[in-house]
Amino acid sequence: MKKAIVSGANGFVGSALVKELIRHGCQVTALYRKGSRHRLADDAGLLLLPFDYAAGDQLTDVINKDDYDAFFHFAWAGSSGEERADVGLQLKNVLWTVDSLRAAKQLGCKRFVPAGSIMEHETAAAAYRQGNQPAPGYIYGGAKLAAHVMCMSVAAQIGMDLVCPQITNAYGPGELSPRLVNTTIRKCLAGEPPQFSAGTQNYDFVYIDDVARAFRLIAEHGKPFYTYIIGSSSAMPLKEFLLEMKSAIAPSLDFLFGDVPFTGVDLPLERFSTEQTEKDTGFRASISFAEGTKRTMEWLKAMEETV
Repeated sequence: MKKAIVSGANGFVGSALVKELIRHGCQVTALYRKGSRHRLADDAGLLLLPFDYAAGDQLTDVINKDDYDAFFHFAWAGSSGEERADVGLQLKNVLWTVDSLRAAKQLGCKRFVPAGSIMEHETAAAAYRQGNQPAPGYIYGGAKLAAHVMCMSVAAQIGMDLVCPQITNAYGPGELSPRLVNTTIRKCLAGEPPQFSAGTQNYDFVYIDDVARAFRLIAEHGKPFYTYIIGSSSAMPLKEFLLEMKSAIAPSLDFLFGDVPFTGVDLPLERFSTEQTEKDTGFRASISFAEGTKRTMEWLKAMEETV
């Protein structure tokens, strides 16, 4: 890959991919929200462009047309916290994604590679379960699913190669949101026993460096209109991951598992399968959850020491 565009380039996953692409000799045009580029260091192979995605249909006015290998789309507002349930915001995300796809075609990109989520599968299952009352977080999942379907249709209409990676759960240094891995590690650093539900639902985690490598390989080798799961290749019940974390970073601390029922959708293990990804792209995760959580803990510890 010689040239690529990355939207949401200052985000957790986007910035990791930018580094991965530059490391492999790719020239990157990085779109980021104005005033927010703390994850993006100056590099000869990096063109930094501040951009407001509220004007997503104006992308072709700020980027020069060229022979780009791929447009990676990570720009997505409200991916964590209460904004996941903001209907208006999530619908805008869908529109911005489709606008980016159309712009990618006009800019000369060979492929469009949006950041999908395993939650798309969970959302579809939740939506068609009789009597189910989905939690607010499924508004985010619904938007991801809608963006996927609409991009498939539009890409087919305009003649654009669409390749759809779906992340299970990315974690690692650079993650600032209060998601499960970060919250648990912070409690461990404070000596506070973390509390969980029973943890019986199937789950998967994948370290950020592996996620970035997967996106590059999927863009290079993935088949058009295929979906590729990015995971550890070792999905299992959540409790088993958490016990692995405990053993790695806090063996003397109690991890408390309760009887709080899981009210979401428990996907079967085959939904987390990375077989197609491995077969078509050669990607396989290389960082174990134990090693990944150790690295993440050291990064969080260093962050707290500098505050």
